[in-house]
Amino acid sequence: MKMRMIVQMMTAALLTAATVGAARADIVFGVAGPMSGPNAAYGEQYRVGVETAVERINANGGVLGQKLAVSVGDDVSDPKQGVSVANKFVADGVRYVVGHYNSGVTIPASEVYAENGVLFVTPTATNPMVTERGLWNAFRACGRDDQQGIIAAKFILTRFKDKKIAIVDDKSTAGKGLADEMAKAYNAGGGKEVLHEEINPGEKDYSPLVAKIKQSGADLVYYGGQHTEAGLIVRQMHDQGVTTILMGGDGISNSEFGAIGGDGAAGTLMTSFPDPATFTEAKDAVADLKAKNVPTEAVTLYAYAATQILAEAIAKAKADDPKAASDYLHSGAGISTVLGSISYDDKGDIKQPGFVVFEWQKVDGRLTPVALK
Repeated sequence: MKMRMIVQMMTAALLTAATVGAARADIVFGVAGPMSGPNAAYGEQYRVGVETAVERINANGGVLGQKLAVSVGDDVSDPKQGVSVANKFVADGVRYVVGHYNSGVTIPASEVYAENGVLFVTPTATNPMVTERGLWNAFRACGRDDQQGIIAAKFILTRFKDKKIAIVDDKSTAGKGLADEMAKAYNAGGGKEVLHEEINPGEKDYSPLVAKIKQSGADLVYYGGQHTEAGLIVRQMHDQGVTTILMGGDGISNSEFGAIGGDGAAGTLMTSFPDPATFTEAKDAVADLKAKNVPTEAVTLYAYAATQILAEAIAKAKADDPKAASDYLHSGAGISTVLGSISYDDKGDIKQPGFVVFEWQKVDGRLTPVALK
């Protein structure tokens, strides 16, 4: 009889412990991006940004009294792999995601998330269709390509008035989408490109394209695509004596662009996200990253901000509930982030300006993007 009572008491204690443990389980944030492949530098910035934000949030008590944990998914910048990552997150019970990096990956993955109750914030996917489809769960911490394309077109129409302009894209959802938006705004402003070409990303020799650019007499080539191909194009233009300036979008914002482009990279122009490293709101995050010997380049702080946005939305909704958190974001309330206060419209787009123009310049012997006035 005593033994039965002891067993019953032990069983009750174990059940109580299990219940308490379940009640205080971590809230898991997935971080999805290209952790390998040609865009792995951005995936690493995603991972570091999210993990650093989570560390500080946990040090300050977590969210709803629970700690945050991180699960990493490698989509290799491939749409099919992005869907696989999304499905794995769903199977693992992940209900909040920071990602994906590429618009062409974000869009199909977002369908999986929408159908399975997962809320996501992409730090960098700029194609308008990420948020134009009316999904309940789609948000971004950056601007859109139609905004970016207009800013680039206005800059070109002003700074390169009466100059010859070529347009090139890498056929991707993000690259072609950005190039098309710039071309639309450029044509509407009275411009007419002398060349419009597409490339196959992943190739090493772009000499045929360089020859066409040279033959066209273009003073500037606007490129929609990623930093690897852009770096090869400017290097090969330089090697072949072509002085045409290249201008791109946020896809060429990584420091690897300079390493690939070599001497041809200096003078390259780009539209990209404002650099928050000098923002007062980013002071603690920059210090945390510095302590890890991690530079605050490109999209690191945007991934950090996306993490803050999800965490604050859950906290303000007062429930570990993706749809309640989504409703809070759609309310238009301001969210405190390393990017400053961010608020959303009913589509899931930020209301704040999203892009500025930079020039890659040699600063203290190092190629650095410098914002133009």
